[in-house]
This record gives sequence, structure tokens and C-alpha cells, in this order.
Amino acid sequence: MSKEEQSVVLLRDAIVDLDVEHIGELARSALKNGASAYDAVMKGMAEGMKVVGNKYQQGEFFLADLLLAADTFREGMNVLSPYLKLSEKSPRGRVVIGTVEGDLHDIGKNLVKYMLEAAGFGVDDLGVDVSPERFVRMVQESSARIVAMSALISTTMPNMRSVVDAVRKSGVSARIIVGGVPLSMESAKSMGADGYGRDAVEAATICKQWAA
Repeated sequence: MSKEEQSVVLLRDAIVDLDVEHIGELARSALKNGASAYDAVMKGMAEGMKVVGNKYQQGEFFLADLLLAADTFREGMNVLSPYLKLSEKSPRGRVVIGTVEGDLHDIGKNLVKYMLEAAGFGVDDLGVDVSPERFVRMVQESSARIVAMSALISTTMPNMRSVVDAVRKSGVSARIIVGGVPLSMESAKSMGADGYGRDAVEAATICKQWAA
């Protein structure tokens, strides 16, 4: 195995080992050893996130592990993002993501964001307390294929329907996925969403299926 290939494997293992302390150093080493930023992300860190996702679904990892894996992935991306060519940044297309208006929680939203980035999506993160108009405007500007939105408190669920209605009325052809503690498959369907993710792993899996 070449130094380049070894460097990529070490990045994968760092994600699985939740090694947030050393991932940046390993990312810089991979570049020095000749690995492309794209391979470092997609064949290294993204593969590690797949392993983490499988361990989470099998009950070997818990939410805290998933969050730490996301932090580790983010630290690696901080090093590698400047070296990615524009054409390499979003091989699966773009996703607009945000927490709906009236809701300031972002832990779940951030976790979905990092899982999507690991899966090869370009992600436009609008943050929290996002109005329907901002969702629509960003979808139009970025030509995103998917809108992902979250809510943690039940009183903001009606604002999700407002986003769905606004996206549909705008005429853009984006699919909509929702998630959050107060939601279910039934509530997602009732508001007109195309999909529902029980957790970040499932949300990313659904988006990958849509992009296939």
C-alpha cells in the first residue's frame, strides 16, 4: 500500500475512532503524501462516516458518538475544503438545510448537515429560525435538488407546512425531507413532505436514494 493510500485509510480510521484531536494533522499529511482532497474526503472520511452510521444503526454507537464523529469530520473538512475543486465539492448535487422559523435548536440539523457532506452533497446551511421565504430564495439561487428542515419543538411544526407550501408554490423541483423530535412519518406526510428521517443516518440515506 502506498503512502497516499495509507494516508486515506488513516483518515477513515480517525473518523471511526472519533479522533477529533488528530484528524486535522492526518488530513494535512494525506495532502503531503499525494492524496487528492477529493479522495481524502470521499474515500477516507466519508467511508469512515459510513462505518459510524452502521455502528449507530446496529446499536454499537450512540448519539454522543455520532455527534463526535460529526465534529471529527468537520475538523477534517476545515483542512481539506480549500483544496477541493469546485466540480468535486458536490458530486450528488446541493441540499438546502435549516431549522424552521421560531426554532433555535441546531444540534440535529448540524448532524444531518455533516452526514450529507460526508455522502458527497454540497450543503447550504441557513442556520436556525429560517423563514419560508429564505428557504425558497436559497433553493432558487443554488438550484438545490433537496430541502431539509428540522424542528425540535412541536409549536414550530406548522411552520414546516408553510415552508412546504412556499417551495411548492415557487415552482422549484426540489424534494423535501423533514426531521425532529416531534415529527413522525404520518406528520411528515400530512404536511406534504416527500420524506422523513428519524435520525441523521436515515435522513442522509434517503437523500442519497433520491440523488441516485
